[in-house]
Amino acid sequence: MPGEKSPQNRKHNLVLLKEYDRNVYDSVKEREDNVIGAQIQAARKACGLSKTRLAEVLSQYGLTIHRQGIGKWESGGSVPSAYQLVAICHALKIEDGITFFTREPKRPDELNEEGMKKLADYRADLVASGRYKPRVPSVKQKIRYINMDVSTIPASAGTGDFLDEENFEKVRFPESAVPKDADFGVRVHGDSMEPVYHDQQIAWIQRCESLRPGEVGLFMYDGCGYLKVYDEQEIDTEDFDMEEDIGYSQPILVSYNEEYDPIEVSPDFDFRVVGRVLN
Repeated sequence: MPGEKSPQNRKHNLVLLKEYDRNVYDSVKEREDNVIGAQIQAARKACGLSKTRLAEVLSQYGLTIHRQGIGKWESGGSVPSAYQLVAICHALKIEDGITFFTREPKRPDELNEEGMKKLADYRADLVASGRYKPRVPSVKQKIRYINMDVSTIPASAGTGDFLDEENFEKVRFPESAVPKDADFGVRVHGDSMEPVYHDQQIAWIQRCESLRPGEVGLFMYDGCGYLKVYDEQEIDTEDFDMEEDIGYSQPILVSYNEEYDPIEVSPDFDFRVVGRVLN
């Protein structure tokens, strides 16, 4: 049929694709060599930004992270998500996306060295003429800031006095970086919620008294604060003085990091939901 490739052509293209993929990209090797982290660090330094200043710029793109989190990216301790990587590209003015964060491709150029030079010269002439530049509106976007309460006691490391007035400080944030229904923020402590939540990252909390299984929340348990995933499990009634025909469930607090065991909430200790995590 017209437009249909022959089996021989399809087989030929498949062989070329496999050879090209093997030569160009090896995700395991690139992760081991921390290619993305090294490129982030190089681009940040090229822009003359400190880790703290980069965190401030990223907040304008809705990404809340602190210098420690950026340090983990650069050292290979953690890897940014796809959406975080897009924000990094915007913040560091990286236009070539995937190509920038990988090694130099090994696909042979379609032009030789002389042809590539002529192509570059022609592009420079087009840009210099000024006739082919895209028209970009010169509208300066005014950034609005708001003051938000942030707990001075990090989750999973404090005495549990999250709602005491003296344990909050006012911090200024771009309005776009704070979820609409957030009541206050709390800093994450440790790596138990990696790779979603990073150490020293601010988690935004909406006050509530209950959560559904699977929701991430801030909890008080036995005098300590925890940022975990809420879940429930059935209790074996043989271990308790309960009616056997009634079902009982026990709250458990689950970490994203599989190296941490779930925390089973005992009825012998005080437990309450402080709020729902919005980011």
